[in-house]
Amino acid sequence: MPFNPLSCLICLAWPRRLNMNPWCEHIPFAFAAVQILKPGIFVELGTNTGQSYCAFCQAVDMLGLDTACYAIDTWRGDEHTGPYGDEVLKELHSHHDALYGRFSTLIRKTFDEAVAHFHDATVDILHIDGLHTYEAVRHDFETWLPKMSSRGVVLFHDTNMHERDFGVWRLWSEIKNNYPHFEFKFSAGLGVLGVGREIPDGIKPLFEAKSEEAVAISKFFQSIGQGNIQRKVLENKIAQMTQEASTGPFKKFKKYMKRK
Repeated sequence: MPFNPLSCLICLAWPRRLNMNPWCEHIPFAFAAVQILKPGIFVELGTNTGQSYCAFCQAVDMLGLDTACYAIDTWRGDEHTGPYGDEVLKELHSHHDALYGRFSTLIRKTFDEAVAHFHDATVDILHIDGLHTYEAVRHDFETWLPKMSSRGVVLFHDTNMHERDFGVWRLWSEIKNNYPHFEFKFSAGLGVLGVGREIPDGIKPLFEAKSEEAVAISKFFQSIGQGNIQRKVLENKIAQMTQEASTGPFKKFKKYMKRK
């Protein structure tokens, strides 16, 4: 059977957190991946503002799954994000804790420090989105691969980014043919790699999709992501206009008209 995105209607849900970064268009697939894979443990390496991580957590919350989620980051920045201060983590906590704190943990450590806290063969979904040099992402993949379960799926962001010394594309080209895989090439690229011995039946059709079907699947998820962005832009514009109407020249005009 072909992969049917409409079997995962959660992909149509409105994201609670939408920071207008390159990960926005991948949120519908993140929702679908959680519904399909129903992970026992989800780990993200490289969280920054939490755009992607909170999407996965939202799906866990909406579906009522018994999933333990872990975000791992130093929240200090790197050569690609640039350095930043504690305000980023503080803002993330303000959104995250009340919504997802009962099943999600933000771990402020390096990836190498955190790996020892996870047993081998326990992680069902791993999202790698840390430092994007070839050497760094290869190290992250090889270090965490033993932690992947028999159902394990690894997601790589920026598989289609060839600038600023990004090397995810290079690693992806080297390893993808060793495993069942699928790549969304929009929004810098998102690679989906089935590394477990027992790939869940729900994700197999995605890995088996050929040419035209693969293009249609990508366009489906991208169009939803783009629609979310357009709605967010419109909401921001309306909020700005409302603010200007209540505090700017228009307010003075209304007062003037009342006096008339």
